[in-house]
Amino acid sequence: MAKQNSSSIVGLDIGTGSVRVVIAELIEGDLEIVGVGEAESRGLRKGVISKPDLTIDSIKRAVESAERMSGLQIHDVYVGLAGSHVKGENSHGMIAIPGRHREITREDIRRVIDTACAITIPSGREVADVLPQEYTVDDQDGIDDPLGMLGSRLLVSVHIVTSPVAAKQNVTTSVTRAGYGVTDVYLSHLAAAEAVLTDEDREYGSAVVNIGSETTSVAIYQRGAVWHTAVLPIGGSHFTNDIAVGLRTPIPEAERIKREEGCAYRMLLTQEEASDLIEVPSVGGRAPRAVSRQILCDILEPRAEEVLSHVQDEIRQAGFDRQLSSGIVLTGGGALLNGIVEVAEQVFNAPVRIGATGDFNGLIDDAMQPAYSAAIGLALYGLRCETGIVGSSRNQGRRASSPAIKDRVKSFFGIKR
Repeated sequence: MAKQNSSSIVGLDIGTGSVRVVIAELIEGDLEIVGVGEAESRGLRKGVISKPDLTIDSIKRAVESAERMSGLQIHDVYVGLAGSHVKGENSHGMIAIPGRHREITREDIRRVIDTACAITIPSGREVADVLPQEYTVDDQDGIDDPLGMLGSRLLVSVHIVTSPVAAKQNVTTSVTRAGYGVTDVYLSHLAAAEAVLTDEDREYGSAVVNIGSETTSVAIYQRGAVWHTAVLPIGGSHFTNDIAVGLRTPIPEAERIKREEGCAYRMLLTQEEASDLIEVPSVGGRAPRAVSRQILCDILEPRAEEVLSHVQDEIRQAGFDRQLSSGIVLTGGGALLNGIVEVAEQVFNAPVRIGATGDFNGLIDDAMQPAYSAAIGLALYGLRCETGIVGSSRNQGRRASSPAIKDRVKSFFGIKR
């Protein structure tokens, strides 16, 4: 029987539309993707598990697909936490450093972070993650890691993400009942950013917009840290529903038409393409009809503008609409819609690109799609935790991007050998 290799790391992204699995292995210091799996997601609504039995079946099918591809048997996974119930806020903490000319220790850093986390959390919610932004020692600010510095006062700015207690429990229980252990739970929209952002993106300012089936998440990075997160209850399924209603066709056919023929930006269509006819199956056993691609575009473009305008409003309210020098990075399954980048550039008035998941060996073509960014990011998060090269976000320290992680992994294993 195949066994899970001790060096293999598994990311499990439980989305509303699909469940995706990535199996990665450390081979000579490189992270190599050896298996991917995908299954239709059932039993979720807006990222929240509503029918656990259906979700468990979807998890099993996705994992089994990845197991067949890799030849490995999965036992433990890093799983993502998503949904419109996830909320984030910034906080600050300060402590005095006792004694004269004493170096700041890890215990001091832990204490100041605990102080920043002393906020009022509504009943039924819990802290899902704490993300340090920057430290200040006396009057010197903008410090990434104050360990070993001398000072009498230590301040920290953090981003705190909270979620309902039941949400994390339901995810963990569903994965466990499917027959797999949960090594850790990590926020899906931060996992997606983990996979697609570079160090420059984090430093100079960027927003990762992860367009899922029923939710769209936003994570804003600047000066190497997370400064704002939000999850909006709108996503790719709204495009599908618009097509189904506008063209009077079943939902599965509307989804197929969106993927194969959809375009959200009319200027991309030539005159000939705009007049091309698409066969649209009808409901109730009626004969199929033919509509032009222009009509389909007229349905999709206003919805794309609406979804992205909600994101722009979120970025503006957070005060970062003029501070994203690296622009907007689109990821998630919704980023595959033709023309979405062009619409986004008009809405945001900023550079926009589709998030690439980095330079990995193995099954590049299968996993390089934006839809797999969260699953790959979960594997990268697992890599950081298991090698100990970059600490968990619950500990002090900053995140490193995919290329930086790979370089440090090579160095780490080179030293060990």
